[in-house]
Amino acid sequence: MKTVLTNKNISIRTRRRALECYIEPILMYGCEAWTISKQTQKKLEATEMWFLRRMLRISWTAKKTNDTVLEEAHTTRLLISKIRKRQATFFGHVMRREKLENLVTTGMLEGKRSRGKQREKLIEGLTDWLKAGKSLEAIEATKDRKK
Repeated sequence: MKTVLTNKNISIRTRRRALECYIEPILMYGCEAWTISKQTQKKLEATEMWFLRRMLRISWTAKKTNDTVLEEAHTTRLLISKIRKRQATFFGHVMRREKLENLVTTGMLEGKRSRGKQREKLIEGLTDWLKAGKSLEAIEATKDRKK
């Protein structure tokens, strides 16, 4: 795909669509179950910018800010919002099902907690993104598919 994505004879819009069709699905495979920390989010944003810089043939040594690269590509950062939207859809699907997946996703399993800092749960990341306040509000919102 490098020859297609870096070809200057093809419009930026077409190259961007090719990137979204062929490369982003591979990158986002299984993203519905990811817990995205700040570090992971930075890496995903850096990956998205790397794709755009390669597509526009901008060297990493060129002193161009990410904002100017985004302006040249006529786009904004979309990868994180796409991932979060997929996660919200998957979370709603799992919560409406009310089976074992529901217990695992919410983290409401019986037993002792492990030592050390507790892992971030999928529901915590989603409530931060949705600005729902508490995880219970997000769980209640999943009962209504439109929300």
